[in-house]
Formats: sequence, structure tokens, C-alpha cells
Amino acid sequence: MKLNKRVIIYILPLLLSVAAVANTTKAYNDDDKKTTSKDSTINKKSVIDEVIWIVGDEPILKSDVEVMRLQSEMRGEKWEGNPDALIPERIALQKLFLHQAAIDSIEVSEAEISQNVEAQISSMLQMVGGSKEKLEEYRHQSLIEMRQELREEVKDYLLTQRMKENIVKNVKVTPVDVREYFRTLPEDSIPFVPTVVEVEKIASVPKIKQEEIDRVKGKLREYTDRINKNETSFATLARFYSEDPGTARQGGELDYVGRGMLDPAFASVAFNLTDPNKISKIVESENGFHIIQLIDKRGDKIKVRHILLRPKVSQEEVDKSINRLDSIANDIRHNKFSFEEAATFLSDDKDTKNNNGLMANYTERSSKFEMKELPPEIARVADTLKVGQISKAFSMINDKGKTECVIIKLKSRIEGHPATITEDFQVMKAMVEEKKREEVLEEWVQKKLKSTYVRMNGTYNEEDFKYKGWIKK
Repeated sequence: MKLNKRVIIYILPLLLSVAAVANTTKAYNDDDKKTTSKDSTINKKSVIDEVIWIVGDEPILKSDVEVMRLQSEMRGEKWEGNPDALIPERIALQKLFLHQAAIDSIEVSEAEISQNVEAQISSMLQMVGGSKEKLEEYRHQSLIEMRQELREEVKDYLLTQRMKENIVKNVKVTPVDVREYFRTLPEDSIPFVPTVVEVEKIASVPKIKQEEIDRVKGKLREYTDRINKNETSFATLARFYSEDPGTARQGGELDYVGRGMLDPAFASVAFNLTDPNKISKIVESENGFHIIQLIDKRGDKIKVRHILLRPKVSQEEVDKSINRLDSIANDIRHNKFSFEEAATFLSDDKDTKNNNGLMANYTERSSKFEMKELPPEIARVADTLKVGQISKAFSMINDKGKTECVIIKLKSRIEGHPATITEDFQVMKAMVEEKKREEVLEEWVQKKLKSTYVRMNGTYNEEDFKYKGWIKK
């Protein structure tokens, strides 16, 4: 499952903001210890939190508002109006969408939530230099506590986005709509189209030595033996040893999933399991080696646990792949064959070899990428190449977590420029679609507010809010 980039942008500010709120709460608690009162009244300074809004039956806490305020400050966000009204309004809007998502039975899978949470943790660790201890000290939380907290944030965000997508699913835009919008657009509002490139790729996956494969299989047999002897549980071993970051923290558990969503080799074994007390044989997939335990079957879906171990690649084998690719690149430069022919017949990359090596941007359904959409290692190299130029070989970790060595060719590059209707129709179409989606969402919110109970602590003016209808008359 692909990582949702919007979730990263939304959640990462908690790295600092939660720490700040924790410090504030500690200060309040310290003040509490110093405060005495003969008549049992509570000093306002000792109040840690309070409900400031209620939307439907959902409360909005003062701490929720303060966390979002800190997040926006960290992003450099400027509020066009009164933040004391606009911040709780933004939180209230999310609660409206979450409430409707529950009514409409919209769900997100545990696997999707877990994968996004692990991405957040990984990004946070990178921001503090990779030190688990430093991150825990900075956040005033253990990694377990961070995961629990982030899980709810990620789940709510994903549900909100899915609900919005459901509301606007029928939005359509015609070429006439696009041309009319562009015709009336002020010159200073014409969007800037970032640089886009097309990249061709040839990959060589370094061989893994047999002794390393034997080591990994030996470990998995050892785990199976310990489980069968009741020395420990499958879930405990998965938490400690599985190399699948998306499931390890959940004891290796995958949520109910159909056969088509799994690696074929993994699915073949998993769907043949019938006894939850039996551990599968060792399975090799594109991701590495697994053992699997059945939890439950429900119709054509299955719920299992697994432990994944990935054999390590030796530097010797990496060097062999690098040398092989550099030799191929030299032959291409000497016109012995083309890059496209080499990609088709010599590349180990199944995703590109049948497309003459051309990388596909599945998100945009195109072969064009903005630099930020490419894998970082490929983007760094591609940015140094001229059109038609072939890179030196380099190694990287692919999206399956495996080491691969690659050479790339820059097929095309379109420099960043102000959009034009002839060259950038799809960009303009996306703008118009987004505008129409926003209009549909605004209409939905206005209608929803008419039937939703709202209570506020504090004095607000109707003009303080983006949407009208929060203040009931």
C-alpha cells in the first residue's frame, strides 16, 4: 500500500506541538501542587483542560485548539481572520465529516493506519538524527505511546479524507469548463507548473549468498519451534523480530484481506491454512521470507499474522551489480544496443522492463514525475543529467525494502513555467476540478450545519467563521 503523503504533512507537526503541550500541562500540574484553597474553589490557573465547543455529541477541548495552534505556527500558516474562532471551526469541520463517515459505514483498514503511523515514526526519527532515546526525550513519550496517539490522528485524518472523496465523487469537468475558467483567470493567479521529467531505468538486484538465506530460514525454523513448544507466542516474536514495519507492532497481524491484495506466493500458503494452532512452512515472497499463522477466515478474505525476515545483501554482491550496470551503460554509449533494448532484456525491474525501462507515475497515471514524486535517490541523480544522458550505476532501497542497483536515463525534462491552456491542459483541469470539489464540500457543510447541534463556550461573531451557521439563532 502506498504511503499517503497528505497524512505525513498533517501529522508531523505533532513532533513539537505535543511536546510543548506536555510541558504546559506539567507547568499547570506544578502550579496545582503549590495552590491551596480553604473554600474548595479551583484556581483558574490550575485548570488543565476544558470543553469549549460541542458539535453534535463530540466535544472540542481547549488542548485540541492549542495543539492545532502550535501546528499552524510551525508550518508558518497565517490565519485570515480570528484564529480563536477559525481553529475550533477547523476541528469542528473534521468532526462533521467523521460523524458522517460513521453513518455511511466508511472505514480504513488497520494495515493502512499502521503503515502510515510507522511512516510518521520513521520521519520523526530522521528529524532527530535517528535516535530513539532523543525522540522519546523530546516528545516526553515512549515510542509505544507515540504510536497509540498517532494511530488515532492518522485514522481520523484518513476517514475524513475518504468521506470528502465520497462527497465529491461525482464532480465532473468538461474541456469547456477548463477553457472558460482559464479565460477569466487573472494573470497573477495563473499557476506555476513545476519541472517534470521522464526517467528510464535498468535495475540489477544483487544476489544473496546461500549461507545468508540459510541463516534467515534457520531463524524462522527456530521461531516456529519455540511457538510449537509454547515457549512464547507468534505475536510476541513478530513484535521483536519481524522486519515488516507495517505489522510488527501489531504482532505481525494483517487485517482481513482478499487474495488479490497479497503477494501470490504468500497468498497461496496463507489461504490454504486451516488450523490457527499450526504455523505455515517458510514462504518466499518478493519481500523476503515469512512464516504465517491463521487467525480467521471470513468469506473470501483472510486474517493472518506473519513474521518477515529479509536476507542481507553483501557489499561484494552490490559491487558486482554496480560493475555489471556500468558495463551495460558503456555498451549503450558505444551504440552496441539502446537503453530501451537493454531495459527490456537485461533489467531485473519487473515494473519497467516491459515498458522499455520507462518509470510509471501510478498516482497521476502518467510517465511524468515532479522531482519530489520520484524515489529520493533517483531524483538526486536525475536532476544532474541532461536529456538523453545515462547515469553511473548507484545502489538504492526499492519500495519493497530490497537493495537494488540501477542506472537511469533522463528521457525528457520540461522546465517549470506558468501554465498555458495548450501545454498544461491537465494541470488546468485539475485546478478546476479542485475548485468544484471545494464548492460541493462547502454546500455539504452548510447543509449539514442546519441539522447539527452546536454549543460554544465564549462569545463569537458570525463573521469570525468561514462557514455560516455555527451560531444558532
